[in-house]
Amino acid sequence: MSGTAPADGSRAVRVALLVIQALLVPFYLAAGSAKLAGAEQMVEFFDRIGAGHWLRYLAGTVEIPGALGLLVPRLAGLAALGLTGLMTGAVITNLVGGTPSLLAAVLLPLVAVLAWGRRERTAALLLTPRGRRARRRRAW
Repeated sequence: MSGTAPADGSRAVRVALLVIQALLVPFYLAAGSAKLAGAEQMVEFFDRIGAGHWLRYLAGTVEIPGALGLLVPRLAGLAALGLTGLMTGAVITNLVGGTPSLLAAVLLPLVAVLAWGRRERTAALLLTPRGRRARRRRAW
């Protein structure tokens, strides 16, 4: 094994994270597509929570790139982090709107675990070389 490989943990953890990614991609592609296409069930749901259709379009617009980001190893952590934010908002909206969703409650921890498991890749992506140098200087 190369010393430059990302340290995502043990082989079992890496496999579990890949399984979670594989399960989430088709779900978010389907859900985002349904929201953007105006599927009757999605329109009715957003009418019921009273959030307006701008939120349906926003959610769909976040879900599809998020799902595609999960397919790119370098972007998977960042995509999962964005989807974690989206699902946190979904759970809160569902609870406040009186429409609790078991699906949202299940997806939130899955995508959050994925974001946590890919945190090193996300940090490497977000920290520029200049940011790393600056951080090292401050450590002195």
